[in-house]
Amino acid sequence: MDNIKKLLREALEELITYKENLIHEDEYGSVEMTDFIADDNSLNEAEYRGRKVTLNKPFLTPGGPKKRSVYVKNAKGNVVKVNFGDPNMRIKKSSPKHRKSFRARHHCENPGPKTSARYWSCRAW
Repeated sequence: MDNIKKLLREALEELITYKENLIHEDEYGSVEMTDFIADDNSLNEAEYRGRKVTLNKPFLTPGGPKKRSVYVKNAKGNVVKVNFGDPNMRIKKSSPKHRKSFRARHHCENPGPKTSARYWSCRAW
């Protein structure tokens, strides 16, 4: 147990040192890069119609209008719910022919913004 605690302490000290070294100096002063990392984590949660929701994580909607939904922020910064997928069909992405046909039909090489159903459907394929 003592060896494990010692290893954990050393790893924690290395992380703290690494975090302290993540400082980017620019012409306006220093900007700590860990602030950006913390902001990224805080962007994973938002409020939608009075509820806390997780952003950019698709979930099943059993009684919904579509198979899956995802909460994302639009260009204005508002949280919106994007519904996508046919609830009566299975995804057959393991079949190379089905996968190629789907991706060509939906233009998955350029899926558009995160607020579109096509973006999330292509990401699932």
